Amino acid sequence: MKVKRKIIEIDEELCDGCGNCVTACEEGAIQIIDGVAKVVNDVFCDGLGACIGDCPLDALKIVEREAEPFDEAAVAEHLKTLETADAPKEETMACGCPSSRMQSFEPISPCAAANKPATMQSADSALTHWPIQIALVPPTAPFLKGADLLVAADCVPAACPTYHQELLQGKTMMMGCPKFDDAQAYVEKFAAIFQAADIKSITIAVMEVPCCSGLPMIVKKGLELSGRNIPLEEVVVGIRDGKIIQRLKN
Repeated sequence: MKVKRKIIEIDEELCDGCGNCVTACEEGAIQIIDGVAKVVNDVFCDGLGACIGDCPLDALKIVEREAEPFDEAAVAEHLKTLETADAPKEETMACGCPSSRMQSFEPISPCAAANKPATMQSADSALTHWPIQIALVPPTAPFLKGADLLVAADCVPAACPTYHQELLQGKTMMMGCPKFDDAQAYVEKFAAIFQAADIKSITIAVMEVPCCSGLPMIVKKGLELSGRNIPLEEVVVGIRDGKIIQRLKN
C-alpha cells in the first residue's frame, strides 16, 4: 500500500549521467539507465537525500508524494543482487556509455609482426587497452597497475605518423586536451592514479604549440600532489612533419 512520504526525484533534463549519486546512495536505489540517473524502485529509496549533495547539476531533490514504503529487507536483497551482477562484468564508468567499458588487448607478438609483409608492419597497433581518454579512465583501472604511462595531448597521435612505434609501444596510454578539458579535474585524477597504481614511468607527449604546454604542468602537479617520485620524460612533436623534435627527462 502506498503512503505519502519523502522520496528522491530526479530531473532527467538536468542529469548528465555522471553517476555521483549512484555511488552516494548506499541503498542502491539509483542507477544509470539510458545515460541518466533513475530511481529504480521506490522501496529502495529512504528519502533522506544523502545523494543530493553529490550532484553537480542540482538534478536531485526531495519531494513528498505517494510511494511504496521504504523496505530495508528489500534493500538488502537488492544490494546482494547488485553485487552478484557486477562481479563477473568488466568495470564500466558510471555514465553507462558503452565506449567507456574497460578492455585489455593482447599486443601483437613479435613472431606475428615478423611474418607480416614489410608494407604492413608499420600499421600494427600498439594500443593495449580501452578507454584512453583521461576523463574516462578510473584510477583503479587494472591496466594502470605497474604501467609505463604515456600521457598524450590528443593532437599527437594524429600528427605523429610513427606514434604507435616510437611512443606507444609497451606503454599504457591516456590522452586529453590541456586547453579544452578540465585541468584541475585532471590534476586530481593523476594524483589518484599515481597514489593507487604503482606507475613505473611517465612519458608526456605534446605538440610544439603553446596550448600543449599545460599538459606537462597538469601531470607534474598531480605527481607532486600524490607525493610519489616517478621517472618522467617530456616529448615534443613538431607540427610540420610530426617528427619528435625534443626529449627531456626530469
